[in-house]
Amino acid sequence: MVSAAYPVLAEITRGPLVESRHLGSAVVVDAAGGVVAEWGDGGRVTFPRSSNKILQALPLVESGAADRFNVSPAELSLACASHRSEIRHVDAVIAWLARLGLTPDALECGSHWPMDEDAAYALARSGGTPTQAHNNCSGKHTGFLATALHLGEPLAGYVEYDHPVQHRITQTLSEMMEVDLFAQPWGVDGCSIPTIAAPLKSLALAMAKCADPSHLPAARAEAIRRLVDAMATQAFFMDGTHGFATRLMDRLGHKIVCKVGAEGVFTAILRDRGWGVALKVEDGTARGAEMALAAVLRALGILTDADLIAVQDIFPAPIKTRRGLAVGDVRPVDLGKPGAF
Repeated sequence: MVSAAYPVLAEITRGPLVESRHLGSAVVVDAAGGVVAEWGDGGRVTFPRSSNKILQALPLVESGAADRFNVSPAELSLACASHRSEIRHVDAVIAWLARLGLTPDALECGSHWPMDEDAAYALARSGGTPTQAHNNCSGKHTGFLATALHLGEPLAGYVEYDHPVQHRITQTLSEMMEVDLFAQPWGVDGCSIPTIAAPLKSLALAMAKCADPSHLPAARAEAIRRLVDAMATQAFFMDGTHGFATRLMDRLGHKIVCKVGAEGVFTAILRDRGWGVALKVEDGTARGAEMALAAVLRALGILTDADLIAVQDIFPAPIKTRRGLAVGDVRPVDLGKPGAF
């Protein structure tokens, strides 16, 4: 049943019927905290998961660690990444760790097989097994280690809630979201760091400040610009060859910097508008979140008709049989225009 609180943001067709629907909420906020557009419940409290990695990477730059260790734009993008463990991702993480005098054993994110199928098959064929450098969050964790090393903090246990690295990140998130996250519920993310609950509007506000940091302190504004530029110009290191965000950002010419999070969360930094977007689909699926973002971007006029033609390999995504026959679509819903922009 469609809920008024959680409208349909994306749908799946098969033949002439809508077979499934993705319900959720989305909100667009400007850098002053004004709500530009809202569908569903913008106050929905959720775990941002990986959608806020740019905020978690701010201390890497603000502390001076990025400059001390000559962190490149590609590595800054990795610090904000949910990469797909392609060989260039893994090699870049290992090389960055080596400059710090560390190995992948220092990472506390755990390991998993590459999310990129080709990379996973290649690793298996070689007789190799994944290390912690293969974890899609290994770049973020290398950034944590770089910051701790720079500030003379213990490296062991850097993932714990009360470690200085995580305390600093929680403080940064609180400032950017304008919410006391120390008072919010928290859980443990898949890579073992704390993930702290926040309203979608607060998450969107933080992204809007990344889109327009002009009213922030100079050091923070410069750190944000460096990270946003790195994500935009080094999208491969942030998401990978076949990643949804990489393809979308490449198509739209850096009008948007976007980041997925687990369990159906997505954020976007709309640089030319100075707006931030945060959304969540209630079923927690990546495909639903991707199409929900498309629906929001189309409603805002970010995705024009010409853009939709250019990204037809992404929106809508075809449903195919095992023989490769197209029999349906995963498509964004037409949300209409939420107002005059």
